[in-house]
Amino acid sequence: MGVLQLLKSQFVCHLVICYVFLFSGLVINLLQLCTLPLWLVDKQLARRINVRLGYCISSQMVAALEWWSGTECTLYTDPKSFPLYGNENAIVVLNHSFEIDFLCGWTFCERFGVLGSSKVLAKKELSYVPVIGWMWYFLEIVFCKRKWEEDRRTVAQSLQNLHDYPENFWFLLYCEGTRLTPKKHQVSMQVAESKGLPKLKYHLLPRTKGFWVTVQNLRGTAAAVYDSTLNFRNNETPTLLDILNGKKYHADLYVRRIPLESIPEDEAECAAWLHKLYQEKDSFQEHYTQTGRYPGPTVSPPRRPWSLINWLFWACLLLYPLGLLVAQLISSGSILTILASVALCSAASLGVRWMIGQTEIGRGSSYGDKEVPLNNN
Repeated sequence: MGVLQLLKSQFVCHLVICYVFLFSGLVINLLQLCTLPLWLVDKQLARRINVRLGYCISSQMVAALEWWSGTECTLYTDPKSFPLYGNENAIVVLNHSFEIDFLCGWTFCERFGVLGSSKVLAKKELSYVPVIGWMWYFLEIVFCKRKWEEDRRTVAQSLQNLHDYPENFWFLLYCEGTRLTPKKHQVSMQVAESKGLPKLKYHLLPRTKGFWVTVQNLRGTAAAVYDSTLNFRNNETPTLLDILNGKKYHADLYVRRIPLESIPEDEAECAAWLHKLYQEKDSFQEHYTQTGRYPGPTVSPPRRPWSLINWLFWACLLLYPLGLLVAQLISSGSILTILASVALCSAASLGVRWMIGQTEIGRGSSYGDKEVPLNNN
């Protein structure tokens, strides 16, 4: 282990990174709150401002992946489609197999300049979480309760609100609904057998209703679906803690651009289309497992410096007052004050570990563990 790698693995470095992220996030949330009156005067300007404020938060996590851990990404795609990425609205369909697949999705957005305006379909509970959840609220992220009768109307309305969005956006969608685990895969394949659908080896059955509603309400707004399949070389399964420790990985992402008008409008036909898509995604993963690569030509979009510049800006802004505070604590010589500071740091470390733990597969949602919910889709 080199000196730099040893430094990256130290807890004090993790604490600094998380301190900058949390406190800058709260400052940005406050700035976003200040844009509320502007929505009444100039909605489009308020949206543009929030895109840039949101970028200041999400790009810090991308910077951790790209610059801190040095993780590389190779893109497999049609050269004819490549110039369109970032220059049109799109629905990005991602596989949900890794603890950091959401972070790789954000990195994909960052490489093509749409990270700040990217959208996701997220659980309603996340809208109440400081920093990320509050940021998403102001970015008009689509929230759902995972209760179809309630979600059908609210999700459709949220998607229709994006028709006049002033900047290009990508809507990131995990059609499997939950992260892949052996238990969920077993239950999902039981449902596939009961429905007479081909079994999948590397994916869960896609949840077709949410996809159909998304496509129907973004017709005329989004130009295409980007079918995206992610894997990591050498069968590695990275975690957020690994990234925080500075461990480097190499991600391979296979992207196909599918014009939205080629997707059936009828709900049943759209569902059949999506099931066929996931059978194809499964074959791509099988090809990758056997050969170590996806089919087609490759390109490596360069890292953009803005995520690193953004983190350095916030680090300089927030670490200076922190340094002054630490110096005052040491010079005070008060045992009680120092103990209180140590307790605060310990609480912060536990909080950081809890947040990281929420991304772990073993701590993921139980959604999809039971057969009944799967049959409802």
